[in-house]
Amino acid sequence: MKFELGITTFGEVMPNPNTGKTLSYDERIRLLLDEIVLADEVGLDYFGIGEHHREDFAVSAPHMVLAAGASKTKNIKLGSAVTVLSSDDPVRVYQNFATLQAISNGRAEIMAGRGSFVESFPLFGYDLEDYDQLFEEKLDLLVKIRDNEFVDFKGKLRADIDHIGVYPRNKKKIPVSVAVGGTPASVIRAAKYGLPLFLAIIGGEPLRFKALIDLYKKHYFANGYKEEDMFISIHSHGYIAEDYDQAVKEYYPSVEQLMTKIGIERGWGPYNKSTYSHALSMDGALYVGDPVYVAKKINYLKEHLGIHRFTMHVPVGYMDHDKVLKTIELLGKEVRPLIK
Repeated sequence: MKFELGITTFGEVMPNPNTGKTLSYDERIRLLLDEIVLADEVGLDYFGIGEHHREDFAVSAPHMVLAAGASKTKNIKLGSAVTVLSSDDPVRVYQNFATLQAISNGRAEIMAGRGSFVESFPLFGYDLEDYDQLFEEKLDLLVKIRDNEFVDFKGKLRADIDHIGVYPRNKKKIPVSVAVGGTPASVIRAAKYGLPLFLAIIGGEPLRFKALIDLYKKHYFANGYKEEDMFISIHSHGYIAEDYDQAVKEYYPSVEQLMTKIGIERGWGPYNKSTYSHALSMDGALYVGDPVYVAKKINYLKEHLGIHRFTMHVPVGYMDHDKVLKTIELLGKEVRPLIK
């Protein structure tokens, strides 16, 4: 199986620390199209856009941006990263991405997740007490819709469906993966359905996630699925420049800005140079540096965890658009040839 490289983004909208100015949501969304087009041009395999409902991220409807990108690209796979399935309706999710599948000529993917941010729950009228059950029930319905034209469904948190057809249908089935932050139950759930696993590793030491991958494989095979159909992805933050020291210097203000903000919200300690230094090491979760070093870290991850796709999330906090484009260019043109 070909090893894939890609980009993920949330369409970050953070103030420029030097000027205090912030891009408009309109402009940030339009700039995303430049990123998708370039990723396709430099031969990357995947571009994923996440759904959020908060002021520092521009994209609340990934399928819309991806559809615009599909009309400007030819080869790159286009997916959500993630779709917050717990607070959405599986029928509408399927219909949106089935439409994207048609526009892109079979390049659409759905990455379903519970959401690490919870703003969408009160926004759409869901109770956080139902956090786990909502996802379990809606994932089951989404897979049924994807695999069957006529759907029968009985749930506790969503209205029943009595043998109703869901359209449009596609000639090529839409891949549906499950995004996991590190919860064993989520890994087992993905294996139960035989769905691809997408691990978000944004801190700590990536090799420690091997236990989760082994757990996934154990339950995947126990449920009767074949190894040739297995697909495991990892997403981590990163940044690439021509020079290692340049990359390290330029990236710190970006990652510090957002991680400190989120840390305040979640009760973490402040992001600092010590945390950054460890994350930059071969054992850390940041893929920052020159192309040779970044390729070395991806190869290291690939060899130890047996993954099939690596996606670099860029930017994190504020970053000049030309630097984002340069990272995409270097990942496709210089890192890819160095991946074993």
